Amino acid sequence: MIIQRQIGSEFKKLLDEYPVVTIIGPRQAGKTTLARYLLPDYTYISLENPENKNFATEDPIAFLKQYSNRVIFDEIQNTPHLLSYLQGIVDNKQQNGQFVLTGSNQLQLSSIISQSLAGRTAILKLLPLSISELSTAKIKFDSFEEYLFNGFLPAIYDKKQRANRAYANYYQTYVLRDIRLLINLKDISLFEKFLKLLAGRVGQIINYQSLGNDVGVSSKTIKHWLSVLEVSFIIFKLPPYFENFGKRAIKSPKYYFSDCGLLSYLLGINQSLQISRDPLVGNMFENLVILEILKFFYNQGLMGDLYFYRNSNNQEIDLLFKQDNNLVGVEIKSSSTWHNSFGKNLLNYSKNIKELDKKIIIYNGKKQDSINGIKAINFKEVADNL
Repeated sequence: MIIQRQIGSEFKKLLDEYPVVTIIGPRQAGKTTLARYLLPDYTYISLENPENKNFATEDPIAFLKQYSNRVIFDEIQNTPHLLSYLQGIVDNKQQNGQFVLTGSNQLQLSSIISQSLAGRTAILKLLPLSISELSTAKIKFDSFEEYLFNGFLPAIYDKKQRANRAYANYYQTYVLRDIRLLINLKDISLFEKFLKLLAGRVGQIINYQSLGNDVGVSSKTIKHWLSVLEVSFIIFKLPPYFENFGKRAIKSPKYYFSDCGLLSYLLGINQSLQISRDPLVGNMFENLVILEILKFFYNQGLMGDLYFYRNSNNQEIDLLFKQDNNLVGVEIKSSSTWHNSFGKNLLNYSKNIKELDKKIIIYNGKKQDSINGIKAINFKEVADNL
């Protein structure tokens, strides 16, 4: 079963505008499936295939003579030197839609692309499936706990895999394997401990020293490991918003996981019923909602610059972002019952700090008409109401 991806229309537009389109995102998010499904007439080459990788490494000129136009190069970070040769082909042909590149390490790709393909490629970020995409495919769950537990990897729905088994395999086969390639780990068990402790701090302001003490490594090592997880799309950082607020604003970021199913697995959750009783249920729901908003922006080819706000008086807004030059504030609540107090922080922020152009509550209940200028929507309806 192929689930239609909302990023597809932007992808096709970019192929008409640029000679190269690069799709980056987590392992198994659907990058290859998207490209091959929408471009059946393109030649597909996997650069994880040892034969292809060796040929491309040993004789890149001969390799590209075979694959010089309308080609999908999958996991291009395995042969980064190819990009400088692609630059020559692109400049000679002066034709849009020549190549599609995919990759799962944004640091490697960003630095290489900025050197070799600057101005020649558009970059799209693809995360795993969204709630909206699942709904379009007639896949719906009754509760947010089921979305959190089952996660959003396409293979789970395409191949009808059991979520807990799928994420155990994903963790061993992709997460730990890729980390080993990026970090010279002497003790993998220490890193696994770090990952599970990080899951236990999801959505909390990070304290590098405290986390380092609990893991048994330095804060410098923690920062390095976090950066590796981030460039591998396993986690993403939510930075603090402190424009014009000086030293009163908290400067440390929060971290969330790029797939809620992996988060549930790392927290040791074996069935969706456990989630509602978990002390981290609010943080997990927050992860789910922020991911949906991030997917909404990425699927339009936008950056998705999201922030949170908290000052030294613990005044907080869960999420801030700009949309069409409007400053939007979002509060996220896992409750299914509406309370007028949900909008208190948004109103205080607007009154005392900076006027919010839009105020939104995203929660587990029914959509509410605007109350005091605050729009309340159900978490399943994020993509339709931003």
